[in-house]
Formats: sequence, structure tokens, C-alpha cells
Amino acid sequence: MEFEKVRDVIAETLACDAAQITMEASLKDDLGADSLDSVELVMALEEAFNLTIEEDKLAEFHTVGDIVNYLSAAQDCA
Repeated sequence: MEFEKVRDVIAETLACDAAQITMEASLKDDLGADSLDSVELVMALEEAFNLTIEEDKLAEFHTVGDIVNYLSAAQDCA
């Protein structure tokens, strides 16, 4: 899983500076994502990585690292 690709999708979707996006960055507290942003981010990630993210997983994404780890595991299973 390429952190850089996830970072780029997040930066574009949330319109934030890529330099702010680290593995430890909180989607809500550090990057300012609200619930609508989170849904839009999941849709962008699904498109970028050509996979489906289960709706219940959205609540588990608190940090950028959570997303990277989930996508890494999902691609390992594919």
C-alpha cells in the first residue's frame, strides 16, 4: 500500500495540504473532516483503489493510518 497515493486522495478530497497528512493525523481533529467529508473520502478511495469499503468500516477510520492499514489488508485479501 502506498501511503503517498492515500495521502494524495485525502489531500484532493478534503482540500488540505498534503504536508499535514501523516499516518498519525486524525481525520477529524487534524484534517477537519466531518461526516460528509468522510463519506466522500470513502467514495474517492474506492475509486482510486478499485475496491469496495464496507459502510460499517467508515466509523473505524479515525486516522490516516487506519485507512492505510485497512486498504493494505483489503488488497492482501484480493
